[in-house]
Amino acid sequence: MNELQLKYGCNPNQKPSRVFIENGDLPFEVICGKPGYINLLDALNGWQLVKELKKATGLPAATSFKHVSPAGAAVGLPLSDTLKKIYFVDGVELTPLANAYARARGADRMSSFGDFIALSDECDKATALLIKKEVSDGVIAPGYSDDALEILKSKKNGNYNIIKIDPNYVPAQIERKQVFGITFEQGRNELDINDELLSNVVTANKTLTGEAKRDLKIALITLKYTQSNSVCYVKDGQAIGIGAGQQSRIHCTRLAGNKADIWWLRQAPQVLNLEFVDGIKRADRDNAIDVYISDEHDDVLADGAWEKIFKVKPPVFTKAEQREWLDKNTDVALGSDAFFPFGDNIERARKSGVTVIAQPGGSIRDDNVVETCNKYNMAMAFTGIRLFHH
Repeated sequence: MNELQLKYGCNPNQKPSRVFIENGDLPFEVICGKPGYINLLDALNGWQLVKELKKATGLPAATSFKHVSPAGAAVGLPLSDTLKKIYFVDGVELTPLANAYARARGADRMSSFGDFIALSDECDKATALLIKKEVSDGVIAPGYSDDALEILKSKKNGNYNIIKIDPNYVPAQIERKQVFGITFEQGRNELDINDELLSNVVTANKTLTGEAKRDLKIALITLKYTQSNSVCYVKDGQAIGIGAGQQSRIHCTRLAGNKADIWWLRQAPQVLNLEFVDGIKRADRDNAIDVYISDEHDDVLADGAWEKIFKVKPPVFTKAEQREWLDKNTDVALGSDAFFPFGDNIERARKSGVTVIAQPGGSIRDDNVVETCNKYNMAMAFTGIRLFHH
């Protein structure tokens, strides 16, 4: 099959809509559901991301995509007891692929609501059981076990989008798209993100451990498929904060840093000890946690409000207490898809535990950026490669 008709394009008024390939057959099969235009954009971008993560790390990988940018991306490292609790997967069987998905989904649960999932490996039963519990539009993977397929087909009354991708498909080297009736053409971004790309360490601190290089590669590969401008914070094999589509580099850094901070604050005792009422929905619980640790905490702690969410009224998680907890976060890696123009990005990154950085370099203020890194004993590599994606 070389063509797939879609219900509509980005919006209901954009008809007709289809995807097609000029030569040969489409490299994917829709096993279940009817994916839309944006679903397929998310699926195909997400598949490329996880395929590259698997190649770069040798580990199963997963990503959670929303509106053509990842909300989370991760490889299948084991989860600590704390991460199992904040990802709501404690007490369940976890395979390496399930670990990757739990990490990818759990990093930014607010943004992942209604996502499209991409998996680097055949979807197994454990991963399918995690997917079943979440609000999601669909999944793309190179295959599905019989058990996994049966579980996923039961979602959305049998309308859940399940796509099988040909893992051996190689696209043409030239890619095209149309805007305003005009065709754009460019060579595909086939850049191989590897250790060599991190060899030019320009700071006084030259130390990049194996774990740091792994996390920096995860950051850069994630950025390769994130709408620009973009910045990505990574810790222990998973993206913990992604700032996408911002016009200003410092806004990317702040947005991603704020998400990384929320991820870390969810692991604080004040949050782990929250007692929710029985039967609360996952989305309501996630929203309550985000509000509890924000400046709007009065919204969930006010009389008449907290009883609907918590069994016991929790104390205010003060800004001073939050800062004390945030200062415990260390060994975070930071990637940027283009150069940092000012040292203010480094100052903001430091507040979220960043110790290693990878960015292209090339700003007229590179000296200031390097100097700021040296002030905090950070190690920073200049990759020399920009990773814009639109």
